[in-house]
Amino acid sequence: MALPEAIFKLLKPRRKASGIELTREAMANIPRHVAVIMDGNGRWARKRGLPRRSGHSAGAENLHEFCQWCIEFGISYTTVFAFSTENWQRPQQEVDSLMKLFVEFFARYEEELAAEGVRLRFCGEIAELPQSVQETMRKAETSSLQRNTLQLVIAFNYGGRREIVKATRELLTDCQAGELEPEELTEEHISARLYLPDVPDPDLIIRPSGELRLSNFLLWQSAYSEFWFAKVLWPDFSRHHFIAAINDYASRQRRYGGLSKEERGEK
Repeated sequence: MALPEAIFKLLKPRRKASGIELTREAMANIPRHVAVIMDGNGRWARKRGLPRRSGHSAGAENLHEFCQWCIEFGISYTTVFAFSTENWQRPQQEVDSLMKLFVEFFARYEEELAAEGVRLRFCGEIAELPQSVQETMRKAETSSLQRNTLQLVIAFNYGGRREIVKATRELLTDCQAGELEPEELTEEHISARLYLPDVPDPDLIIRPSGELRLSNFLLWQSAYSEFWFAKVLWPDFSRHHFIAAINDYASRQRRYGGLSKEERGEK
């Protein structure tokens, strides 16, 4: 189940020391929840003359390293976008390969994730996935339930619009049953009907690959998230890039629609 040696050699250069470290400001303002759109695997493979599956394998390898960085920096939650509801439109061979890779990832890293204290959770339309994937998810969630170092949420067969529609349908059912009046509906009611309502909204959303859009990811939850974009493709996203993202995040003022301390005349 090891990563092919050729891919490992291509990844190895970015494993060197990052050259930068967290600023004091960043160490005092570590985001609680970081979300990532793991984009660019296919382009990474194409640039190297490799099949797309090799790019996805390299991306999976980098996900495990990313979790280690989250633990190192004291981040409590990370949500990663692995497979969208729109990805079914890709060639069947690639879809099948992604499903197989998902199962292989947990077979390979199960012991390491356990040793690192990573709790595994999943969000999306799980019932639409192959039985092998569903079983892998159930096993991973059950076996990791008591771990608390880092919660890794994998968005798989996920779409932000689909999630909001799901919440809306459930609330309409409550209204029809007389359990909720339409005029009583609040944002909190919708938040409570999302896939994982106990997971806090992301503080920081990172998207590598040079694309500047959310691509239907965490649409409701990202209302006040900070965004950080990078041109680097996901398999090459390194500790250096992650530190740069956190340092940038810590330098920003999150106003949530209000005024900063300076604008309020406070010190």
